[in-house]
Amino acid sequence: MLFNTIDFIIFFIIVFSLIVIIKNRKFQHLYLLFASFLFFYYSNNYLIILLIISIILDFYVGKEIWKSKKIINKKILLTLSIIGNLGLLGFYKYADFSISQFNDLGNSLGLAMDIPLLNLILPVGISFYTFQTLSYTIDIYRGKLEPSESLGEFALFVAFFPQLVAGPILRASHFLPQLREKIENLKTNVKLRQVVIHSSNLKLGLTIMALGFFKKMFFADNIGLFVDQIFQNPIGLDSFSIILGAIAFGVQIYCDFSGYSDIAIGIAMILGFKIPINFNKPYFATSPSDFWRKWHISLSTWLRDYLYIPLGGNKKSYGRIYLNVSIVMFLGGLWHGAAWNFIIWGMLHGAYLAIHKILINKFPNLQHNEFFKSKAGKVISIIITQYFVFLAWLVFRIQDLDGVLYSMYKYVVWDFATEQVIQLISLNKFPVILIIIFFIFNFISYKHGHLQNAISRIKLRYWFSFLGSILILVLIFETGPAQDFIYFRF
Repeated sequence: MLFNTIDFIIFFIIVFSLIVIIKNRKFQHLYLLFASFLFFYYSNNYLIILLIISIILDFYVGKEIWKSKKIINKKILLTLSIIGNLGLLGFYKYADFSISQFNDLGNSLGLAMDIPLLNLILPVGISFYTFQTLSYTIDIYRGKLEPSESLGEFALFVAFFPQLVAGPILRASHFLPQLREKIENLKTNVKLRQVVIHSSNLKLGLTIMALGFFKKMFFADNIGLFVDQIFQNPIGLDSFSIILGAIAFGVQIYCDFSGYSDIAIGIAMILGFKIPINFNKPYFATSPSDFWRKWHISLSTWLRDYLYIPLGGNKKSYGRIYLNVSIVMFLGGLWHGAAWNFIIWGMLHGAYLAIHKILINKFPNLQHNEFFKSKAGKVISIIITQYFVFLAWLVFRIQDLDGVLYSMYKYVVWDFATEQVIQLISLNKFPVILIIIFFIFNFISYKHGHLQNAISRIKLRYWFSFLGSILILVLIFETGPAQDFIYFRF
C-alpha cells in the first residue's frame, strides 16, 4: 500500500477516526497492531508470515538472552537471532543474484552452468524490519535494554505501519517507552499509554505529511521522468547531460526517500508517537563523514553502532580504521540491493570516508584551518563533497556497468558545448526549474532551520491555504498513476 494513493488516505482516515473513538488503551494498542498487520498484508500478502517469524523469533530469543546467566548461552541465542533474521533476508534478497553470478562464473570457465533462478519476490520492508529486530536482541545481549514482557507490545514496535516498509529504522530503546504510561519508567509492570490526539501534534504532523507528499509527488515524480529519459541509454550522451542527470537523480532520490520519511514521521506524530528524523540537509554536508551524519540517519547510525564499533571503530590502528569503514560501506551498499552497482556504490563511499580520514590523520591541522571555518571555506567544502556524492549517484542509478563507466568518465572529463547545454535546458525547462527551486528551498531551510515548524505555527487560515496550495500543485502536476517510492525496492 503506497502512501501516495487514495487507498492509503482512506486507510489512514479510518485508523485515525477509530483511535479517537476508542478510549480503552489495551484496545487502542491491539487496534494499531491489527492496522499495521493489515497494512503489511495489503502490500505483501502471504509474505506477512516472514514478518511474524521475525517477531516471534526475536521476542522469545530476547527474553531467553536476558534470563540466561551463562555468556556462552547468550552468544548461542544471539547467533540464532542473527542467523534466523539474516538468513531470511539473504535468501529472499540475494539468492537469485548469487545463482546468476555462479552461472556467469561457471560459463566463463567453460562449465556450461544453467542453474534455474528461483524468481523470488522481495518482501517489502524486509531490509528495514530485519535491522530493527536485530538491534533489539543485540541491545539485550549487551545489557543496554530489558526485553519487552508483552509479545503484542514488541510486535507493535516492529510492525508499526508508518515506518514498516521503508523506515526510518526504529530502536526499541526509543519506541517501546512511548507505548507505556510513564516514558521515563522502563519497568515492565507499567501500564500501556493511552493514545491521545493533541491539536499541536495534529497540526505539525499534517504539515510534515503535506511537505512529504509535496517532495514525492511534485518534485521526485516529475524530476524522475527526466532522470529516466537521461539514463535509459546514457552511452553516447555528452558530459552536461550526464552531470545534469546525476544532479537530477540526487534531487529525485532525496525528495522521494525523505518525502517517505516525512510522511511516516507526520503520521506517527498525529498518533502521538515520535520517530526520529532521517535526513538533515545532506546536500550541505562539508565532508563524506558529515554527509553520512545527515543522510539516511537511521541506517548510518545502525551501521555505526552494530558494525563499525564492534569491528573496532576508531580505536584500532589507522590501517584497521580505513579497513573497517570500507567493510561497513561495502555491506551498506550490499544492503541496498543485490546488484553490482549497489556494491560499487558502497565501496565508492567507503573510499571517500577512508580518504577523508587519511587526510585528517596526515594533516591534523587541516580541519582547524581558519579558511575552512570561513564562509568561503565551507562553500568550497560543500561543493567538493557534493561533487563526489553526485558522482556516486550515477553508480547507484545505472545498473549496466558499461553505462556506469561511460557516465563516470563523462562526469569527470567534460566535453560539451554551449549549444548542447542550451538545447538540453530548453527541452527540459520544467525539471530544471524544479531542481533550482529545490536547492533554493533547501538553502532557506539550511539557513533558518526546519520549515515545517515555522509553517505549523502560522495562523489557521494561512495554514489551510498552505495545505490547499500543495494539494493544487500536486493535482496539476501529477505524473499519472501513483509511483512507487524508490526505497520500497530495498
